[in-house]
Amino acid sequence: MLQLNLTYQDASILAGALENYVSDLSMEIAGTDSKDFRDNLKLRRDVLVRVIHNLKE
Repeated sequence: MLQLNLTYQDASILAGALENYVSDLSMEIAGTDSKDFRDNLKLRRDVLVRVIHNLKE
């Protein structure tokens, strides 16, 4: 497991940036016709959502 040391402010800013990206990613998923590409985007989104959750703990 990788450990990253961030200040609370850094973690908050990073979580906010990732939330914005996840929102954009969800819109891209909805507009993607290729199943393989859509599945890859969904996997990326799921990983980022977990990272956001960990940053907010």
